[in-house]
Amino acid sequence: MTQAQIVGWAHSPFGKLPEPDTQTLMQGVTEEALIHAGLSPEDIDGLFVGVYNNGFSRQDFQAALVGMGNERFAHTPATRYENACATGSAALHGALDFIESGRGRIALVIGAEKMSATPTAEVGDILLSASYHREEADIQGGFAGLFGNIAERYFQRYGDRSRELAMIAAKNHANGVANPWAQMRKDIGVDFCDTVSERNPIVSGPLRRTDCSLISDGAAALVVADAETAAQLKRAIGFRARTQANDLMALSRRDVLEFRGAALAWRQAFEASGLGLDDLSLVETHDCFTIAEMLEYEAMGLAAPGEGHKVISEGITHKDGRLPVNASGGLKSKGHPIGATGVSMHVMAAMQLMGEAEGMQIPDARLAGVFNMGGAAVTNYVSILERIK
Repeated sequence: MTQAQIVGWAHSPFGKLPEPDTQTLMQGVTEEALIHAGLSPEDIDGLFVGVYNNGFSRQDFQAALVGMGNERFAHTPATRYENACATGSAALHGALDFIESGRGRIALVIGAEKMSATPTAEVGDILLSASYHREEADIQGGFAGLFGNIAERYFQRYGDRSRELAMIAAKNHANGVANPWAQMRKDIGVDFCDTVSERNPIVSGPLRRTDCSLISDGAAALVVADAETAAQLKRAIGFRARTQANDLMALSRRDVLEFRGAALAWRQAFEASGLGLDDLSLVETHDCFTIAEMLEYEAMGLAAPGEGHKVISEGITHKDGRLPVNASGGLKSKGHPIGATGVSMHVMAAMQLMGEAEGMQIPDARLAGVFNMGGAAVTNYVSILERIK
């Protein structure tokens, strides 16, 4: 079996964008990714599209929109993937499976979402569809309400960690200043994040606005190829491991503070790669809410249960720390257009490994971890990436 490798990428700005729809967003990154890889549409054997949608647009059948944006893709096989906030990683895994099975040599992965045209209250309801509706449809505050409940449980079990959540938010916003694609490029500081105010109100439970990721438009793309093809191109980023692990959807049927599926995905990735946490140069992780990043510290093994607060307070995950986490600014600063997020995280990691991350660059980055989850750690993807050439 040939190992698939990343050979090119593209990334749009994230934020409230003028592009009217996902078709337009996808068209822009598609062209840029092909130029970056040194390829043409005719070289692509399959299109793998990640768009969550589920109410953001009445237009669905999103995979077919790539051909509408560029008719040179009119006859290229195209498939759309959806796996909640891990939709982009699901599309990437589909492309990697396609290459590694021998069905194609080169594939294009595109993730996109247009969220800002939808009223804020409706956005919350749409995102809550990534929960178990039989039990969780009436949670106040939408998906933020669900994570507000998780934060309350965490505080009840382990003590109030509001200050440390503010430190996570402030870290990611400070990192996002150097990211030219980030939605919010402003260092807002720990004290602002830790103070409830008119500009930083409580959203749900103990979570303030600064604890929550943004409503975003945007797109990102990756070109992946088999090893033989990648060897002839300018760049190649390989996968030392890529794993997916799920957990029960209903929060009532598990201890959500364990993020058990996330921990399993990380453990499987380390076993498959023969590596450990100390081998990684950086991690891009899924900070849809600051409490999620804290729980992910524990799931990846940086801290014991209930001690994730020590990781941020000791500076371990700062850009100059032992294991920088979200040097891109993460979802918190960069933005979180649902279908684009998993693709974006892999683009950010690949840039680091190629030494092309400019102001975001971690010196001598050799191995990068990526964690992208759907729902409240219901589906969990981990990649460990390394530079091949």
